[in-house]
Amino acid sequence: MIAIQSLKKAYKDVTVLDIAELSIGQNESFGLVGNNGAGKTTLFRTILDLIRPTAGKVEINGKNVQGNDEWKSYLGSFLDEGFLIPYLTPDEYFRFVGKLHNYSDADMKSFYQKFEELFNGEITGKDKYISDLSKGNLKKVGIAAAFMGNPQIIMLDEPFENLDPTSQIRVKNLLLEERKQRGMTYLISSHDLNHVTEICERIVILEKGKVINDLRGNQNMLAELEAYFKA
Repeated sequence: MIAIQSLKKAYKDVTVLDIAELSIGQNESFGLVGNNGAGKTTLFRTILDLIRPTAGKVEINGKNVQGNDEWKSYLGSFLDEGFLIPYLTPDEYFRFVGKLHNYSDADMKSFYQKFEELFNGEITGKDKYISDLSKGNLKKVGIAAAFMGNPQIIMLDEPFENLDPTSQIRVKNLLLEERKQRGMTYLISSHDLNHVTEICERIVILEKGKVINDLRGNQNMLAELEAYFKA
């Protein structure tokens, strides 16, 4: 589904991404881990065509993401609050995104019901702009909006960051349940090794822009990751 070939990104003389080859298959739950500065967000932004690579290419379903908008109709993503519209309330923002996906009133009702537990009475029905929300509630709005339009692929950068423990568990359970019901493809970057190993069946370790290890379906993934980052 996603194919990366000879992908490099450099700023002047500093190479921040250097991946010879990486493929992510349909219905795969793919986790990306690494310390700060490893290149995780740069990789995600390159896949989304928000950053132009110095060399190489990213293809989704056999088509280069550059100069091609087809993939945007079946990929939902949230990387940071820059994806949101700060001068709208969450309800206004959800209605705006819903219109882009031709949501009916029934679709919107179903959407709100799905995320009711995660929102916990703090997001919708409030006279508060997105710009006034806490970091955790911004994260909830972004994650929920990424699911609108029933995308085949979901990409989330640090989905557990700034969330309290209860909200982290709710996000984890939501991701597991959605994938179970719909067979979605996940790309999740996270510093939380416990949550990411519970969600993802495959985890790639990125260091200084390069793939260091590619762990697949291993019951000892958490132990291997902990051992790597302790070294």
